Amino acid sequence: MVVANGCTAFAGTRLIARGAPLQVALAVKAELEREGNENGAAVLVFDDHDARPVEFDLRGTAKDIEARIVAQASRAASAAAPNVIDDQAPDDAPRGRGRPKLGVVAREVTLLPRHWDWLGAQPGGASVVLRRLVDAARHTSEARERVRAAQEAAHRFMTALAGNLPDYEEALRALYAGERSRFEAANAPWPVDVRDYARELAESAFA
Repeated sequence: MVVANGCTAFAGTRLIARGAPLQVALAVKAELEREGNENGAAVLVFDDHDARPVEFDLRGTAKDIEARIVAQASRAASAAAPNVIDDQAPDDAPRGRGRPKLGVVAREVTLLPRHWDWLGAQPGGASVVLRRLVDAARHTSEARERVRAAQEAAHRFMTALAGNLPDYEEALRALYAGERSRFEAANAPWPVDVRDYARELAESAFA
């Protein structure tokens, strides 16, 4: 998995590294190689954006690891780059008369007569009102999406590291109910690193 965001690594329930992918990968490699990890604590890495698991190829030297991460990021950036077609008229092209387009696109809208009557009675006219309604709907939809994404990220992380901790199910119920105080009360006894990261991921779920 290619990580464009920061990530966080845990050895068991202990946070061992946070930051850019290369920084975290090297910290994970050091943790796995040091004698202090002989108790076999599992090392898990999470994408800070959505808490999806991240796996690094830790073979070779630090330079080898860096080269692989940079190459993966470069390929991902190339794949994600949109193909932009410049279909705009040149700056010296003659301009037609009338108001500038201002990025507005004209398309047909089919409404019932009562809808047109209502739109026509609003200040600014139908086009202005429709744009405002669309912007308001987008804002509401984006807010819901932020809540859903935060719930899924926190749930994903909690399932991985907190599934056997006290009041795990109560914390999940509070998360989806949008009850911050109940969520924090349920995870208060958890190991501090797990608790704090779960709360960070869940922050937007309580907005």
